[in-house]
Amino acid sequence: MSGPVSGPVRGPVRVTVVGIGADGWPGVPERLRAVVTGAEVLLGGERHLALVPAVPGQAREPWPSPLRAGLPALLERYAGRTVVALASGDPFVSGIGTTLVDLLGPDAVRAEPAVSSVALARARLGWSAEGSVVVSAVGRDVRRVLRELAPGRRVLVLSADATTPGDLAALLAMSGWGAARLVVLGDLGAPGESRLEATAQEWADTPPVFGDLTVVAVEAPAVVPADAPVTWAAGLPDEAFEHDGQLTKRDLRASALARLAPYPGALLWDVGAGAGSIGVEWMRAHPACRTVAVEADAQRAARVRRNAGRLGVPDLRVVHGAAPDALAGLPAPDAVFVGGGATRPGVLEACVAALRPGGRVVVHGVTVETEALLARWHGERGGELTRHVVETATPIGSFRGFTPARAVTQWAWTAPAEHPAEHPAEHPADHPEEPA
Repeated sequence: MSGPVSGPVRGPVRVTVVGIGADGWPGVPERLRAVVTGAEVLLGGERHLALVPAVPGQAREPWPSPLRAGLPALLERYAGRTVVALASGDPFVSGIGTTLVDLLGPDAVRAEPAVSSVALARARLGWSAEGSVVVSAVGRDVRRVLRELAPGRRVLVLSADATTPGDLAALLAMSGWGAARLVVLGDLGAPGESRLEATAQEWADTPPVFGDLTVVAVEAPAVVPADAPVTWAAGLPDEAFEHDGQLTKRDLRASALARLAPYPGALLWDVGAGAGSIGVEWMRAHPACRTVAVEADAQRAARVRRNAGRLGVPDLRVVHGAAPDALAGLPAPDAVFVGGGATRPGVLEACVAALRPGGRVVVHGVTVETEALLARWHGERGGELTRHVVETATPIGSFRGFTPARAVTQWAWTAPAEHPAEHPAEHPADHPEEPA
């Protein structure tokens, strides 16, 4: 769910958003040209505004920077007037359309899209919509691509600017995907449309010069690179994470995530994050899943950020601080994992109180004191209390035997439907801003 990006806009504001292709003003249908030239106010990026012939008396405003913070005041200034906004292609493909709808509501925004760069790219490549996926680097970290990679997977990357294709090639080569085939499609729909092809490895060090308006097609090789995490199932190998020993091990991680039950758009608090493995795998479950990782140790907090970026979820938010104080002001979670610090006064109380109705909490403990605490909470609240003992086969001379790891007690609980979360509902829009 998404709400207003910067609070309500006072006064009646209606906006028509007109998409413009790479062929510019000549490619705009006559009907929409009349809409653009007849507007009292024309909004858009500098590039888009420069495409439209001058209209006497028409006010023209470039997008403010930062966009979301400046939009309410800009729109209020022209309340009650005829406002048209210009966008690239389809305004709802990593564009301004979604931002305006979040701010004004769907009834106040009318969109007239042009053919999107995504549709044009698929047409040029012969890729079906159901057989490929889109990742935007517009206002986003290009490392998000890493989550999508799998043998033979096809990904379209919307470039932020001329540096995106080269940065992507270097990232893929560094991550073991150097054999991936890249096709950079430039100025799609324009007379000067271009196409360049290479492997990621070939462009990793010295990429050619690209234009600003590109879509990069990535076709992953059929063979999985060694140690590449290509599954979205919970329980990546422990070796996939950088850690100092403070890591929720694979089998326990899979168990915890099964009970935390990630779903699109849901927010997790990973409290006492350690290496961040629970929060990282939560976000790998779906592109819209979100994590706030709370970690008191500065080195571990930095390690969480590195693990998140390397495993394709760089948008994971890290809060450096100790619970419960560090939890104050955070958006209400749909699920909470407490991997460390459960016995700290007020931690469990704060986590449970903050849960949304129907939210889930999972707590792990390895000490007698934590086990006693979890037994008390289970006795008072119910839920599921289990003890996990994982044994692994290891050499004993010329034979093998099972060596047990330290037992972990796990308490899992689901808040009732009428559970009153202390924080207001905050599900920020999961889309980037359109560049001005």
